[in-house]
Amino acid sequence: MRGLIGKKIGMTQVFTQIGDTVPVTVLEVGPCVVTQVKNEKSDGYNAVQIGFGEKKKKHSNNPLNGHFDKAGTTPKKLLFEFEPIAGVNYKTGQIFKADLFREGDIVTVSGISKGKGFAGVMKRHGFA
Repeated sequence: MRGLIGKKIGMTQVFTQIGDTVPVTVLEVGPCVVTQVKNEKSDGYNAVQIGFGEKKKKHSNNPLNGHFDKAGTTPKKLLFEFEPIAGVNYKTGQIFKADLFREGDIVTVSGISKGKGFAGVMKRHGFA
């Protein structure tokens, strides 16, 4: 798998050896559960579907609850598909955490901004 799902917790700073401060983003990454392994034979393409974040069963619809029960996990807030890495045997219910990464690894982070619709000046600029 080429990615994990996470959420931004906040920002902080780290000091270097010479005393400079470097801004860093704090992320909560994982645990991500494999909910489905898609293959070319049954689905027409290869992918690994993973889920992140807990959700109550009553806030999920019946088809998704059946999907999560089949995977042997609780309902998840987010589901994303990733391209599988060749030679790795993925199984439903398998858990991935941030320990996949080592110190010094370069990662690409992409995010989805929260939509706010059309905002007037009161909301946009915080006028009272």
